[in-house]
Amino acid sequence: MVGSNLQHAGAAYGSDAGAHRDIFGGIPGTSGGTEVSVNPRVLLVDDERPFVKALGISLKAHGYLVDLASDGDVAIALAASRHPDLVILDLGLPRTDGSDVLRAIRGWSKVPVLVLSARDSETDKVAALDIGADDYVTKPFAINELLARMRAVLRRAAARDLVPGKVVTEDFTVDLAAREVRDRSGGHIRLTPIQWAIVDLLVRNSGCLVSQRQILKEVWGPAYEKETNYLRVFMTQVRRRLEPDPARPRYFHTEPGIGYRFVSHNQPKSGG
Repeated sequence: MVGSNLQHAGAAYGSDAGAHRDIFGGIPGTSGGTEVSVNPRVLLVDDERPFVKALGISLKAHGYLVDLASDGDVAIALAASRHPDLVILDLGLPRTDGSDVLRAIRGWSKVPVLVLSARDSETDKVAALDIGADDYVTKPFAINELLARMRAVLRRAAARDLVPGKVVTEDFTVDLAAREVRDRSGGHIRLTPIQWAIVDLLVRNSGCLVSQRQILKEVWGPAYEKETNYLRVFMTQVRRRLEPDPARPRYFHTEPGIGYRFVSHNQPKSGG
């Protein structure tokens, strides 16, 4: 696990709105788009100096270019001017809360945002995902997990604007255009309209943690956002049809109390 220098300890940056800089410099990164740059530019938003210093050194060692924002207002300005490929965002910020920063960025940008916060309650995680976060990692964390999550988020962002065709796994193939699923021998796997709608949503957001509320809203409608029992029943049915071992899901993973994630064999996964 990342040591105490990557936890909530140490002095915070001052309240000066101009307290930001390209902490490593180097070759400028490319703007966020459908291609992942050779040296992706990361906007790291956190107000704790020891944490930022240690994480920044690690990101630099792994080939990332890093811009730093020590408060929410500066983060919004840098997101607009520096065109990062990825935003790593703490929620507990001075001046403008991280949730408000996320809302502001989502008002005009699809740049992937990975929340990195000590807030570990289900409520905080669900709220961030509903606002538009692409993933959520809690402090303290293993640096290798964070790096894997970053790579996965960047890959998804690069393909976000592409219209997917078929998603092939070792056990089944999802044809999004034909709206059908076939087993490994080519046989048709029958799904009800609701089951298909869930599979379609999760597969199109492959690797992303999709909140229960988002699934319920998009599949059943806004009036059903709190009917988590519906979703639980249908996810069980989906697993029975598509998972080799429904009791130990390989593809459709649960983040308890938060949501679900479709994971193909070559993607990092979390939950069970």
